[in-house]
Parts: sequence; C-alpha cells; structure tokens
Amino acid sequence: DLLRIFAGERLDAIMRTFGVQDGEAITHKWLNNAIATAQKRVEARNYEIRKNLLKYDDVVNDQRKAVFEQRAEFMADEDLSDVVTEMRRDTIGDLVRRHLPPKAYAEQWDLEGLAEQTRSILGLDAPVAEWAAEEGIANEEFEERLIAACDARVQEREALISPAQMRTIEKSFLLQTVDLQWREHLTHLDHLRNVIGLRGYGQRDPLNEYKTEAFSLFEKLLVDLRHNVTRWHMTVEFQFAEPEPPPVAFQEIHLDPLTGENAARMGALPEGLSVEQRQALPLSALPEGWQQTGRNQACPCGSGKKFKHCHGALI
Repeated sequence: DLLRIFAGERLDAIMRTFGVQDGEAITHKWLNNAIATAQKRVEARNYEIRKNLLKYDDVVNDQRKAVFEQRAEFMADEDLSDVVTEMRRDTIGDLVRRHLPPKAYAEQWDLEGLAEQTRSILGLDAPVAEWAAEEGIANEEFEERLIAACDARVQEREALISPAQMRTIEKSFLLQTVDLQWREHLTHLDHLRNVIGLRGYGQRDPLNEYKTEAFSLFEKLLVDLRHNVTRWHMTVEFQFAEPEPPPVAFQEIHLDPLTGENAARMGALPEGLSVEQRQALPLSALPEGWQQTGRNQACPCGSGKKFKHCHGALI
C-alpha cells in the first residue's frame, strides 16, 4: 500500500501485471530504490503535517499570550473600576452602532432592539423612543445619554455597599469571566481545526482560513467579555441577610456530687434566671410534680410570681 500511494502509478501498474499480492515479500534492486523513494516521500509528508500543526498552535499561543498577559495585569491591580467603566462605555457604543447604524436614516433605526438590549445588559428603562422623536437627534447623543444614565446607576448601586466591597467583587467577577470565556474560546478553536481542512477542497489554504476564522473568534471573545462584565455590573442584585439573633445563654444543670440527683429535682433550680433562660432549659429541669401546677397559680419555688411567669416558662 505504501508503494501504491507514494511510488507512483507506473510502479503500481507493474505490480498489478505480475500479480503481486498485499503482504508478499519482494526483493529487487530497482524495487528497493522505489521503496526508499516512497519512504522519503512519507517522511516529507509527515514533516509538512507537523509543520502545519505547529503553525496552528502558533495562532492559539499568540492569543493565549495576549489573554494571560491581560489577566496578570488584572491580578496585580486592586482597583479595576477604570477597566469596568471602559468596558461599559465600549458596550454602550457597540449597542448604539448595532441598532442605530451611523449611515442609516432615522426611519431605519432599531429602537425596539436598542430598548430591549438596554434593559437586559444595562439594567435601564431608557426612553429611547422619546429621544428618537426629538428634532435633529443623532447617534452620538444616544450614546452620551446612555453613558450618563449608566454612570448615575453605578453610583447608586455602589452606595448600597462599600466602595471596597465593590472593588473586590469587580475583580473577582472579571477574572472568573476571563477564565470561563477563554475555555469556551479554546473549545471553539478545536472545533474549527477539525473542520478547516475541508476548505482545501475549495482551493483555499486551510491555514490562512484558520488564521482568519480564529481572529474573528478572538474578536468575538473580547466583545462578549465586555458585554458580560457590563451585564453583571449593571444588573446583579445585592441581597442583605438579617443579622442572626444572639445565642440564648444556657444554664447548665449538674448532678449533685453527693446524692447523684439532679439539683433541679431537689428544688435547687438556680434563681435569677430570665424567662428566655428558663425556656432554654429542658423540661426535665423542673422538680418532680411541678408540671401539674396551674399556669395562674403561684410558682412552687416561692418567688411570689405566677407559675407561667416563673418556672412555668419551661412548659
């Protein structure tokens, strides 16, 4: 099979003429030379495959270097508010250009789409339809108004928590988003590499096609990163839990070391306990027979209080 593939059609025809079968041993001077030539062609072909694979890897490595250098900068900086602000403003610019193309007439603007994206990504109910009805309004004014509205909302949201907490949250979420989207990007590049070879059937260089497609995917990675960070920063809800009540103080009841009986059953239940402290005690802490005392009767302990306001709080 090696000879038939790499030694040429002439040799394949000769072998068929003499009825040479697959796996049959053949020894001849000119045949040995043909085998050596075929082997060189195999090695050259494998070398080209390896070289192309390295070129594919170079594309991925260049993108990996750019992403991880940026990630290292995020890790070293404690205050990423400027980065988040820049991403938010770039996102607003993307939304305005997508729905209000610069060269389109006002009648061609996608105001409904802009309003929907403004709600889902920016968390704003901006009156874009009212703005569009204004005489002579342009794309730039939409962008400026959205930026101003977002900046005001960011200040309101930061007032709910401390600036230090907001900086910590911004950094944590930004790093998590970079890691998540980079993993997704690598998956997309793997899928692209598996199918890009088919472009060769259309007389196009697969490597050049891969570089072009990989660059487009990388640009999409950056756009999605800006949009996702902005969506989180503008729409995530802060929840505040009620502080837990202080734990109730428990009064331990010990056995009398001389008799081995519970001190409470001997009528020695500690005095001066609050109702809450008595309620925290087990019912067995009451001396024997006290459970039958009426709630409005005097407490058997002699405190002068009604049973329900004294040791009866245990029941």
